[in-house]
Amino acid sequence: MKKIIFLLVIGFQLQVFATDFNVIDYGAKADGVTKDTKAVQAAIDACTKNGGGKVIIPAGKTVMIGTIYMKDFVTLHIENGAVLLGSPDIEDYTTDTHKNMYKNEPHMDRCLIFAKDAKSFAFEGYGTIDGNGHMKNFNKKTGRPMMMRFLNCKKIHMNDITLINPAAWTSAWLYCDEIVVDGIKIHSRVNGNGDGLDFDGCTNVRVANCSFDTSDDSICLQTSRPDKPCKDIVVTNCVFTSKWAALRIGLSSRGDFDSVTVSNCTFHDIQDSGFKIQMNEGAEMKNMSFTNIVMRNVPRPVFMTFCQQRAGVDAPMEMLPMKAMHSFIFSDFIVDNRELDKDSSFFLTGMPNHYINDIQINNVQMTVAGGGTKEDASKEIKEYTLDVLGKWWPEFYLVKTLPASGIYARHIKGLTISNFHLNTITNDERKPIVFEDVIDGFKSNIFLNKKLINK
Repeated sequence: MKKIIFLLVIGFQLQVFATDFNVIDYGAKADGVTKDTKAVQAAIDACTKNGGGKVIIPAGKTVMIGTIYMKDFVTLHIENGAVLLGSPDIEDYTTDTHKNMYKNEPHMDRCLIFAKDAKSFAFEGYGTIDGNGHMKNFNKKTGRPMMMRFLNCKKIHMNDITLINPAAWTSAWLYCDEIVVDGIKIHSRVNGNGDGLDFDGCTNVRVANCSFDTSDDSICLQTSRPDKPCKDIVVTNCVFTSKWAALRIGLSSRGDFDSVTVSNCTFHDIQDSGFKIQMNEGAEMKNMSFTNIVMRNVPRPVFMTFCQQRAGVDAPMEMLPMKAMHSFIFSDFIVDNRELDKDSSFFLTGMPNHYINDIQINNVQMTVAGGGTKEDASKEIKEYTLDVLGKWWPEFYLVKTLPASGIYARHIKGLTISNFHLNTITNDERKPIVFEDVIDGFKSNIFLNKKLINK
C-alpha cells in the first residue's frame, strides 16, 4: 500500500512539474479530421500555468484546430513529421484576434494563432503548420484568416518550422519587441495576399537562414501607428521568390523607420520588385543598408517612392505632410534579368520639392534583355500624384516603361553611383542611367557592355 501511495505521489509531482505537454494527453485525437482546438488550448493553458515548457504536436500526427491563443513561456514544439492543420471552417476562427491594419481588407481580420501581451513564447521543430487556406475553403465573402497575429508581445522565437498554405498573410507582428526568426520555410501560394513575415511597429528583429515562396510580399516592414516605429531590423542569409515583392518597407508608414540591414540574400523569379521601399504617410525613413545581394529575374531590383497615400485602416482621411526619406546604401549587387523584358530597371523617385536624400549605389553588375526604343528614351514619366494614384498604392504599372535601361532616378538630393556595370543582350536606345531633377548627383566608373562611359 505504501508503494502504491509513493508511486501516486511521484506521478502527481511529475505532472505538476512537467515541462512537456503532449496534446494527446489533453484529449487530442490527432487524426486530421477531428477538431482538436480545445485539447491544444488546454495543453497551452496548462503549460503556462506550470511556469512554461513545451506543448508537443507529436510526430506522425495531424492535429486540426481553429483559433488558439499562445501564452507566456510556452514553446509550441511541432515534431518532425507532425502537422498542425487549420480548420477549413471560418466559424472555427474567433473574432477577438484584433484586426488587419490595412484599409479595405477586413476579410483578413481573423487568424489561426493569436497572442496578445504575451512574453517569451516560441515555435520550433521540423514539423509543419498548414493554414489549409485553399480557395475552396476561404474567400473574401467567407473571410480569409491569417495564420498568425501577435499583438504587443515580447521575446518571440520561431525556429526551423515550415509554414504553408495560409488563406491570407502568414504572419502579422504588431508592436512587438525582441523577435528571432531562424531557419524557417514559408510557402504561401494557395490564396491571395500570401505575405510571409509582416513586422508592424516592431523593434529588435532578426531574420536569418529562411526561405520564402509567397503570393505577395515575402517580408514587410510597416508602421500603422505614429508612436510605434519600426527599427533595428536585420535580415540575412535568406532566399526569396515571390509573386510580388521580396522585401517591402513602408506603404503603411505612419511611424518612423530606422536602422535596417539586409545582407547575403538571393532573390529569384520575383514578379514585381526586389526591394520595394515606399514612404507615404507622413513619418521619417532613414539609415538602411542592402549589401551582397544576388537577383535573377527581378524586374525592379530597387523600387523607391516618396509620395502621399493613405494606407492604414486607422489613418486619418486627410493626406499627411511628407516628412523625410534619407540615408540608403545599395552595394555589391549581381542582377541577371536577361530573361525579362525591357522593364527591368532600378526606379527611384521622390516628388517635386520633396526629395529622397543621400543614396549610394555601389558595385553593381547588371544584365538586362535590352530592347528599349528611341520613343522609350524620350518618354515622360508620370508623377505619383493623388490624381494618378487614385485610392491605391504607388505601383510601377502606373508609369510603365522607363527612359533608362539601368537606373532611373528623379527628385533626389545626394545620389552617388559608382562602379556600375550594365550589359544588354540586345541593343537598347536608352541611356543606362537617367537623372531627372537630381541635385548633387555623381556617377563614376559606369560601364555599358564592358566599355567605360561615365555618363
